[in-house]
Amino acid sequence: MKIPQWLKPGLYGAGVGAIALAILGFSWGGWVTGGTAQKMASDQAKAEVVAALVPVCIQQSKQDPLLVATLAELKGAASYQRRDMLMKTGWATMPGSADPDRGVASACVQALAADF
Repeated sequence: MKIPQWLKPGLYGAGVGAIALAILGFSWGGWVTGGTAQKMASDQAKAEVVAALVPVCIQQSKQDPLLVATLAELKGAASYQRRDMLMKTGWATMPGSADPDRGVASACVQALAADF
């Protein structure tokens, strides 16, 4: 099939415009691929679950008879050690779970930091 000469500039313009639109859309327009959108949604869901579980961690800490001693120990520890120390207390172990959650422990340490 032979394309008329007068149609070629329009086709070239449409092709260049489509490429420019894609580049601008993905770089400045906020467009993302399906995989990126799924990862963003998964990360947001994890963050929301951790935020919902922090009050449980705080409540478990308040029920611990060694709360004052543990908070003093956390205060004296280096910031990179606090999460692991809190995980050992059991405060970050959610009801129905056998193991502590690292994300909850990190957020709980930050929430408890106001108490130190």
